[in-house]
Amino acid sequence: QVQLVESGGGLVQAGASLKLSCVSSGDTSSGYIMGWFRQAAGKELEFVAAISRSGTVDTYANSVSGRFAISRDNAQKKLYLQMNSLKPEDTAAYYCASRSYNTWSRLGEASTYAYWGQGTQVTVSS
Repeated sequence: QVQLVESGGGLVQAGASLKLSCVSSGDTSSGYIMGWFRQAAGKELEFVAAISRSGTVDTYANSVSGRFAISRDNAQKKLYLQMNSLKPEDTAAYYCASRSYNTWSRLGEASTYAYWGQGTQVTVSS
């Protein structure tokens, strides 16, 4: 079993930066693909980014590409999401997630991730 805990959310103005962290415990998630999703109030869960087990390959949703960067530190069992040039439309609860396998496909499908954190709220004011 893997437990994931996010932190780093907050209230910021448009144009600001935030860095989210996700620490894992229990059966290691450092051996699997991990990702970030977000859910705005009244909207569906949305894929943000995913990163390979080694951290050498990543992919992003078009809406955040060029502004967000996903990274991981397997030794520390941590996953990060650096968010720059934040926009009001980035306001959402952000969730980290871990797969239990490493096939690099269907990365944007939430149902393919086995473990989820409780979420951290990011609010961007205009």
